[in-house]
Amino acid sequence: MSEKTKIHLEYIINSSPRILYPYLIEPNDLSQWFADDVIYHDGVYEFIWDGESHRAKLAIYKENKYVKFKWIDDEPHFFELEIIQDELTNDVALAITDHAKDENVEDRKKIWDNSISYLQSVIGA
Repeated sequence: MSEKTKIHLEYIINSSPRILYPYLIEPNDLSQWFADDVIYHDGVYEFIWDGESHRAKLAIYKENKYVKFKWIDDEPHFFELEIIQDELTNDVALAITDHAKDENVEDRKKIWDNSISYLQSVIGA
């Protein structure tokens, strides 16, 4: 197992948690912004990018709040998506925790920036 650095990012999303949450957990919605295709079968999500498949299990979730996926072939690494809503302003943010090799951290951040930008356009945020 290679060592990886934990990455934490946060993005403001102009959407309600109820509208945003399906885009974090539903295969059809994930395939609109996160991966080229997402296939769900027997508790395993298969994320496909550029014809390359990566499998993950949904480890933890709380409706309209949080999802955590554990990579099957890259344990103990995971990525998690958390919806944070400010109690005073009701502003919604999406907090992301991911892992990448040191030499890939900046590229991974750019990928998330682009993915979240695409997510915002898909949900009309």
